[in-house]
Amino acid sequence: MSPEHTGKPQQSRSRVARLLYGLAGGLALLLGVIGIFLPGLPTTPFVLLAAACFAKASPRVHRWMLQHRLLGPMLRNWERHRSLTRGTKYLAVGTMALTISFSIWAFSDRPWVQGALLLLGGIGALVVLRIPTRVDTSTPNRQLK
Repeated sequence: MSPEHTGKPQQSRSRVARLLYGLAGGLALLLGVIGIFLPGLPTTPFVLLAAACFAKASPRVHRWMLQHRLLGPMLRNWERHRSLTRGTKYLAVGTMALTISFSIWAFSDRPWVQGALLLLGGIGALVVLRIPTRVDTSTPNRQLK
């Protein structure tokens, strides 16, 4: 029998793919958690990437992330809209700028570290700003009379 008819190569590729997605998801989630504490490393894109990877690798872990107290609302919101509000983007970029500025000041004796922080912060800001923007519907429209 040829490999196409037995189904075994397809299953092993599927297991390998799930394993690779699981590893990528775990790494992305780890980087997202580190990004909470490390200036210049964006948290949201890594958490979103982790959820996408786990959706393909492990529905159980993906469900856990969606039901998580802190991660769940952000992930459910992303899956519903596939965009961020302008306020969320401003908050993310502003927080990154503030923490990177502090870090650059703290490493004033190491210009190569300052340059790396500036470069990584710029990349992080570009990643956040490239995510589609949606109108925030949670605040009422105020019409001028």
